[in-house]
Amino acid sequence: MDDQHIDAILDAARPVPLWLDTGDGLAPRSSLSGGHRASLVVVGGGFTGLWTALRAKERQPDRDVLLLEGGRIGDAASGRNGGFCEASLTHGEHNGMARWPDEFAELERLGRKNLAELIETVERYGIDCRLESTGMLRVATRPHQVEGLEPGTPGFLDRNDVRALVDSPTYLAGRVTTGDCVLIDPARLVRGLAEAAEGLGVRIAENTPVTGIGERGSTLRVETSKGQVVDDKVVLATNAFRPLLRRLRLSTVPVYDYVLATEPLTPAQLKAVGWSGRQGVSDSGNQFHYYRLTPDNRILWGGYDAIYHYGRRTHPDLEDRRATHHLLARQFYETFPQLQDVRFTHRWGGVVDTCTRFCAFFGTARKNRVAYALGFTGLGVAASRFAADVMLDLLDGEETERTRTAMVRRKPLPFPPEPVAWIGIQITRRSMAAEDRHGRRNLWLRVLDRLGLGFDS
Repeated sequence: MDDQHIDAILDAARPVPLWLDTGDGLAPRSSLSGGHRASLVVVGGGFTGLWTALRAKERQPDRDVLLLEGGRIGDAASGRNGGFCEASLTHGEHNGMARWPDEFAELERLGRKNLAELIETVERYGIDCRLESTGMLRVATRPHQVEGLEPGTPGFLDRNDVRALVDSPTYLAGRVTTGDCVLIDPARLVRGLAEAAEGLGVRIAENTPVTGIGERGSTLRVETSKGQVVDDKVVLATNAFRPLLRRLRLSTVPVYDYVLATEPLTPAQLKAVGWSGRQGVSDSGNQFHYYRLTPDNRILWGGYDAIYHYGRRTHPDLEDRRATHHLLARQFYETFPQLQDVRFTHRWGGVVDTCTRFCAFFGTARKNRVAYALGFTGLGVAASRFAADVMLDLLDGEETERTRTAMVRRKPLPFPPEPVAWIGIQITRRSMAAEDRHGRRNLWLRVLDRLGLGFDS
């Protein structure tokens, strides 16, 4: 398919996230104005904040919880992701084993337990987030990636076997796993969590940006653009947005991830691909694609081209990037040449909070009265629930199986300031792309490995 044809297809696609393009006309919640008091204030209305608010009330029903969201709940990363809800807390086995080999088995157990409890919560509150327990299919598209899928072990698929599941001429091998991932509609999960939290007495205020946190004696004061809240404890769940604590300003960088969604596939088109198991799929590169079927049989196709903007810049205008959407579209048609007649209906982007260890980190401030979690690096749909419990453990002064782990106790190295951060990230992206082509890590990547630094697509 030529470039002009791809651009015409993209021109016709709506520049909004599929999950948020529902037309249901949900009325915004009221904003906060004037003075208020709460025992716990949660800043941020995405998955991390909503899970924290809900878990806080479940753990202590008489706790007065107020959640403040600067815009609309779920309008940022939580409503823009692919809906892959994975058990891993460490951004996969390779990253977890490299960083915490002695406790990786425990982290895997905690991740699977967290996913099971997430599913139980969805069922208990009747949250209609279109949850599907489909498992995951990881595929190799280059010869050097096949060995990483562990040929000869249970779950490994050779070229013919993997193409019998999902038919793409680019597949050389695959590996199927079950019990470690479910697929969801993330916007529906956001709305369901908010309604469940409000049902337990959580107050949610939208369009209420928080501008700072002050102290007066033994109390905290959360300053907003429209008023002030006097409270005892605060959870910061702002993730990719500018941290309210100065100490965290260099801890993450915001990276833009881009996604396309097709029109619903006809029965004939779906048959041409196979995919009867409806597994979530990812390929094995550093710069990897993730894709899945939606409940109405669209293909959601995203990832690969993670973009960092100089100065840690974020802006709504950066959510629609033609160069990246064009690249994704071309790669889609190369992966599924039998779908040349399928068109895209939605194109969008969202910002991810990336840290140098690829997975969330945690901490407290203001004499353990403020807790934070950030750095999920695109794998926070389920891990945000684990983070909520970690932060509540820390605020309550509890030592638990979660807070005893080195993953929770240790923090990643920060990114450098500009212009070093921008230069380093660009070199790293080019180095990872070269490794994807040739299967060899160059000197730059080996040095980053030794330093425990990284950057992930």
